Amino acid sequence: MSPVLAGILQLLALVVALGLSYRPLGDYMARVYSSPRHLRVEKWIYRVIGANPDTAMRWPAYLRGVLAFSLVSLLFLYALQRLQGILPGSLGFSSIDPDQAFNTAASFVANTNWQSYYGEQAMGHVVQTGGLAVQNFVSAAVGMAVAIALVRGFAHPRLLGRKLGAGTGELGNFWSDLVRGTVRVLLPIAAVAAVLLVACGAIQNFAGIHEVGQFSGGTQQFNGGAVASQEAIKELGTNGGGYFNANSAHPFENPNPLSNLLEIFLILVIPFSLTRTFGRMVGSVRQGYAILATMGFIWLGFTALMMWTEFAHHGPAFQLAGGAMEGKETRFGVGGSSLFAVATTLTSTGAVNSFHSSFTGLGGGITMLGMQLGEIAPGGVGSGLYGMLIIAVIAVFLAGLMVGRTPEYLGKKIGPREIKLAALYILVTPALVLCFTAAAMALPTPGNSMTNSGPHGFSEILYAYTSAANNNGSAFAGLNADTQWFNTTTGLAMLLGRFLPMVFVLALAGSFAARRPVPETAGTLRTAKPLFTGVLTGTLLIVTGLTYFPALALGPLAEGLAS
Repeated sequence: MSPVLAGILQLLALVVALGLSYRPLGDYMARVYSSPRHLRVEKWIYRVIGANPDTAMRWPAYLRGVLAFSLVSLLFLYALQRLQGILPGSLGFSSIDPDQAFNTAASFVANTNWQSYYGEQAMGHVVQTGGLAVQNFVSAAVGMAVAIALVRGFAHPRLLGRKLGAGTGELGNFWSDLVRGTVRVLLPIAAVAAVLLVACGAIQNFAGIHEVGQFSGGTQQFNGGAVASQEAIKELGTNGGGYFNANSAHPFENPNPLSNLLEIFLILVIPFSLTRTFGRMVGSVRQGYAILATMGFIWLGFTALMMWTEFAHHGPAFQLAGGAMEGKETRFGVGGSSLFAVATTLTSTGAVNSFHSSFTGLGGGITMLGMQLGEIAPGGVGSGLYGMLIIAVIAVFLAGLMVGRTPEYLGKKIGPREIKLAALYILVTPALVLCFTAAAMALPTPGNSMTNSGPHGFSEILYAYTSAANNNGSAFAGLNADTQWFNTTTGLAMLLGRFLPMVFVLALAGSFAARRPVPETAGTLRTAKPLFTGVLTGTLLIVTGLTYFPALALGPLAEGLAS
């Protein structure tokens, strides 16, 4: 079988699996977040944390819950790393330095999982399992909760199964949404996925450091760990931080092509299915299909473009290898690596099964552009949906300007306050990426971390801040990011890139929730039609994509055109 055919068959199998999961999972999540009932284990959790899950919150209270929980998580994870040297199960590793502990805590709380350390040489079992893996669950649940809050802002209260008054601005209860997302959605799916990964050959133990095999006359040391369980939630929660430095290219994390396809499926299944949840909660599944169509069109387009750039033959070496195999695992080939790279950068996952720095110049640019679009096709768990809904608000506003009508989306009028909040959401992440990149290139010290010079060296810096501010976490692999400058600045970029947009999303949700629905008229834009999907796709590519074009022209585009 040719490598190209193998890649196409993997893509088709993935599409079929996602299609079969879309409806049942989407409907299930809609029931989870709309049900008035609480499970017994959930009631115990509420009792422990002292929360009343039936108290309806307006957006400031909901935001305070998000920020308070995330701040406690940040401090706990920072303290756990600083105390690692005296904790049991540390495998003899010392405590983490302050700047790196801050960077890692910010990274995992922000659902970024950027890692400027070698996991197998720095973190023991307690930090990995009790700290990082826990944040993989709850940071993902926070993103899902914020997305559901925005959906409630659009939906009529009678459709939500909760006691929310029409026009009151109430968005539900953050603590209830957080616990339900963790207990009812993430935990059961991750448990099943972990068993499947063990069956594929991923390891799951608490072994210490031991020597493995003979390599060039010597042995190589590896430490064990609860890898399969962490790998499952790392992908399912679009987190991305690996137990080992090689991430999903390591055979202990991702042993074979079957496990590779399973991990890609886990990355995409919740973000895509949340569009069905959105449709069910607003009372029109066709609205969810319109969002799904936009996400699917961009994802398939990026995947096809990536495969074309990586399979294109430019010489004898490429022809013999069947494509650009530099930096890729022979277990997965160009097809499996391209699928994984697009899935992980169009979501907020950041896991890698190959080194993006070794992709062709244009291939590396595709991974960057996927993040720079805002990672909304399909995006991270929760963050992809609320990011796409923000773009939908912008698209409806632009369409309203063209026909001279007051814009409205799902029966809610879009006024000056709403469009200002949407614009701030769009602008905040590019501002963080470009300002931090400019500072790193202008100052003498950060440039010393680059392995390469010229366009590729610039791409290393640009990729790092693009990944951090967009809460992706992947890296170009040529940058030494374990310095005080990069640990501090990428940590700030991750926190600001995660929580500033959430402020605007929840404020927008509260604004819409306070508005009473208006009836459709002959002049209402039909947002469930294919025409709107085209408008939405065009708005996404023009409004967000062109923001980064000058920077991309200095890096991957210049490198790709010169090769």
